[in-house]
Amino acid sequence: MSRVNFDQLLEAGVHFGHLKRKWNPAMAPYIFMERNGIHIIDLHKTVAKVDEAAEVMKNLAKSGKKILFVATKKQAKQIVADKAIAVGMPYVIERWPGGMLTNFPTIRKAIKKMTTIDKMTKDGTFDNLSKREKLQITRQRAKLEKMLGSIVDLTRLPSALFVVDVMKEHIAVREANRLGIPVFGMVDTNSDPTNIDFVIPANDDATKSVDAIVGAVCEAINEGLQERKAEKIDSGEASEDTPPKRERKARSGVKKERTKKEDDEALNASVIHRVAKDIEIED
Repeated sequence: MSRVNFDQLLEAGVHFGHLKRKWNPAMAPYIFMERNGIHIIDLHKTVAKVDEAAEVMKNLAKSGKKILFVATKKQAKQIVADKAIAVGMPYVIERWPGGMLTNFPTIRKAIKKMTTIDKMTKDGTFDNLSKREKLQITRQRAKLEKMLGSIVDLTRLPSALFVVDVMKEHIAVREANRLGIPVFGMVDTNSDPTNIDFVIPANDDATKSVDAIVGAVCEAINEGLQERKAEKIDSGEASEDTPPKRERKARSGVKKERTKKEDDEALNASVIHRVAKDIEIED
């Protein structure tokens, strides 16, 4: 069963392309006809492409991978933000930070800076600063929040990008292409679909059109997340005798992320492990 149907897309105005004189010849396979100087997108192909993209995105979500949504145009910003938040995916709706993917470690440092400022506020350090310093740090924090707040939980490169208007977000597309990250994109008749892995021919200017397409793929992502959750519950029931993940890590002394304090204690890890084992035997 299709995630969207012909009538839904027609009502949302997904079929309206750009003026004929602004078209990109590479979009010819997705154009149904021309009327009053405007290209009309073939909605039958749009339905098929939405289903194809949605299925792949569902599988990505099911395997626990992150999809980064990119939409900096005014009419798509809020829609994309709301839909992405609903499924717990990162998004960029302000200006694309150049090098966000190709220079990801630097972006992570900026995010870390933001969390450091938050820590200063909580532990009281911020209160000991002068009025001018407080103002400078507050402004810096607000700027970082605006640019990077939506990707604060993105600890590694995303597994895919979903882009609204691939022509406007050409820098994001280029960075993803360079790193081999698959790109899902709403592609209008004036755009080049060549570098897009999963092309969704659609009107990328109308609010209703963006809402219909993004809503369909986010619904698929949600299904993938629910299936992942169900599988985790099932596997948990199947292995009741298996110690919890955290407990196994504690016993083996292995931790992926350590605080500074834990690093200092790491030297005595083997001793602590033996003592813990002796206590278990005594019990």
